[in-house]
Amino acid sequence: MSSADVKYFIEVFVTLFVIMDPPGTVPLFLSLTSGRSHAMRKRLAFQAVVVAFFVITVFALFGRQILDYLGITLSSMQIAGGLLLLLVALELLTGKADEPVETKNVNVALVPLGTPLLAGPGAIVATIVFVKQVDDVGSGIALAAGILAVHVVLWLFLRYSVVILRVIKDSGVTIVTRIAGLLLSAIAVQLVVNGVTAIVRAG
Repeated sequence: MSSADVKYFIEVFVTLFVIMDPPGTVPLFLSLTSGRSHAMRKRLAFQAVVVAFFVITVFALFGRQILDYLGITLSSMQIAGGLLLLLVALELLTGKADEPVETKNVNVALVPLGTPLLAGPGAIVATIVFVKQVDDVGSGIALAAGILAVHVVLWLFLRYSVVILRVIKDSGVTIVTRIAGLLLSAIAVQLVVNGVTAIVRAG
């Protein structure tokens, strides 16, 4: 790859890293998988990253076509994603996410971990924008490598979050859950605000 491609790879990686926020995902992962065994947490971590990678890849390849076909704007996707994240945040804040009856037969690696927490509207929109900037094979490889590298880092953070659990114990997870819920609600509201602002400006 040329120096321009390397620079593009770094841009893709850094942007998606900031949006997907692997360190910030750890408390959410611990909260949503509370009560699960260590082996199950490891499996859920892998499944969540695979789901996120699949979603991001699909939107990288067909994102613009999918949105155009459905008549959905990027702003509308941001608002919808923000509302979905707000529901998850409210569950974390009220403690409903800790109730085993609610999640016993639910694979949280698919929803909400894989999407919309990891592969959320912000990451999807950023990916679609990056795809529009690809103009040759080198930049295409740089984009693919950047997306793959971010998901590898995500998996490492989630995979070793079990070590964090051993340190903070279940009581620590409860505290982190409430804090994570508050932060996630703020992120969700900001997504909605950004989407509404974009629609108003366009109108």
